Amino acid sequence: MSDIQMLIGGEQRFASNGATFERRNPLDHSVATRAPAATPDDARAAVDAAAKAFPAWAAMGPGERRGLLMKAAHALEAKGAAFAAAMASEVGASGIWAGFNVHLAADMLLEAASITTQISGEVIPSNVPGSLAMAVRQPAGVVLGIAPWNAPVILGVRAIATPLACGNTVVLKGSELSPATHGLIIEALQEAGLPAGVVNFVTNAPADAGAVVEAMVAHPAVRRVNFTGSTKVGRIIAQTCAKYLKPAVLELGGKAPMLVLDDADLDAAVAGAAFGAFANSGQICMSTERLIVDQKIADDFVAKLAAKAQSLPLGDPRNGPVVLGSVVDMATVERCNALIDDALAKGATLVCGGKADNTLMPATLLDHVTPEMAIYREESFAPVKAIVRVNGVEEAVACANDNEFGLSSAVFGRDVARAWQVAARIESGICHVNGPTVHDEAQMPFGGVKNSGYGRFGGKAGIEAFTELRWITVQTAPRHYPF
Repeated sequence: MSDIQMLIGGEQRFASNGATFERRNPLDHSVATRAPAATPDDARAAVDAAAKAFPAWAAMGPGERRGLLMKAAHALEAKGAAFAAAMASEVGASGIWAGFNVHLAADMLLEAASITTQISGEVIPSNVPGSLAMAVRQPAGVVLGIAPWNAPVILGVRAIATPLACGNTVVLKGSELSPATHGLIIEALQEAGLPAGVVNFVTNAPADAGAVVEAMVAHPAVRRVNFTGSTKVGRIIAQTCAKYLKPAVLELGGKAPMLVLDDADLDAAVAGAAFGAFANSGQICMSTERLIVDQKIADDFVAKLAAKAQSLPLGDPRNGPVVLGSVVDMATVERCNALIDDALAKGATLVCGGKADNTLMPATLLDHVTPEMAIYREESFAPVKAIVRVNGVEEAVACANDNEFGLSSAVFGRDVARAWQVAARIESGICHVNGPTVHDEAQMPFGGVKNSGYGRFGGKAGIEAFTELRWITVQTAPRHYPF
């Protein structure tokens, strides 16, 4: 069991009223972590600390910021074993998933380090003689990052790395389900030598989340908010940001379709589907949720995928290597059991897996899913996946777009030009041709459309999100005025 503290202004802190909350392991319900239950005053103190540190950090040269971020990447990688233990204990994640988290998160810090010298502007021709007009990007101020539990290292780092590179200071609000994992990120940044107050860390009890978040969003020093999580909570964050006129980047829920066209390489499609559907037990915003398969090749595809799914090791990740670990809680199990019952009652076929009575959920495939079934539209966020059979490209595209979400998607087909044309018609922020729906790289513009949110993380898009674009002029010659 881990006892952790918050970090405010470079000092470790408990909640001002001494309150704590516990995160329990989803499998045996043992206490995984005990963390401070911050008050709104604690949250405001974290923003105050970030605001105090902002002028010096913003004025620091890009090379110095780059060096610190590179050190942070190495410090993060050195904590690989600690991250794996914390993720297994707090959210039941497999060692494979923890390792991937650490690797990509370290890459994100290195990518952030590389962009410190890429924050550029432009000279814009002016109609005023002698006016040198420039568009200049400058740090925004304090950035509030709110990260979830499912990919805790990747998404915790993503919430703060590019903002730091751009010269902002940050407050990370850790997830109530993975506070120790998020705390390890902060430890790595501190070990790298970031100045006091540049990074601050707040944890809160679940019941206090609304008050703690609003206290920070309302603070005048907070100039940007980014949130990754469910669409339900994202709407609340968006409404709160609108109330205080704070720009936000929101990466929310998904129901990622993977289209398997009639000319697809079935072995490649099965490999991509298995990874996309069952990595981290399907608890990824990009997880393949709908397998949209052309009727001509559906029988062969389903048979091959079922064999692959049934071969995936399932078990408690604390006891050894597995692919499918625990899902985050019994509420997930109960929701998915209801989705399975609903689909079977309405004519779906259970290909493999099935209902679970604990958080070790097997890889489950439901074939012949139709729009009348809840799983056709609702995000399972678990290893329970729908197969929808279609006739031809037009039906496949219509099915892919028949959903409120639009984050990630994939198309498999040997005729790449045809698959590209299909990809262009899918309503999603991300689409991969002959690759899985689960794919992320630090330098890519990452985000969704429709109810999957707005704004983009990553690369140049991240610079745009976390800087202010200012118009500055210098009059280099006498200017004529009309009076």
